Amino acid sequence: MKSILDILSGIRPEFDFSASQDYLADGMLDSFDMLALVSDLDSEFGIRIEGTQIVPENFCNLQAIRLLLGRYGVDA
Repeated sequence: MKSILDILSGIRPEFDFSASQDYLADGMLDSFDMLALVSDLDSEFGIRIEGTQIVPENFCNLQAIRLLLGRYGVDA
């Protein structure tokens, strides 16, 4: 199973996501990347992230993504 960082690196390999606390403000992810990330997380972890959860604060950094996945019973 891929880690969150592996998935992020697959979307935007040119960035070091472990070094940022705000992927969106740092220009590492845009809205299209967020949709790709949601799709990849859904596929990798066998979940379906609800549309109401696809907001910037749930994808701004690794901790926020882990908290979001935790709501779906995923320990990432």
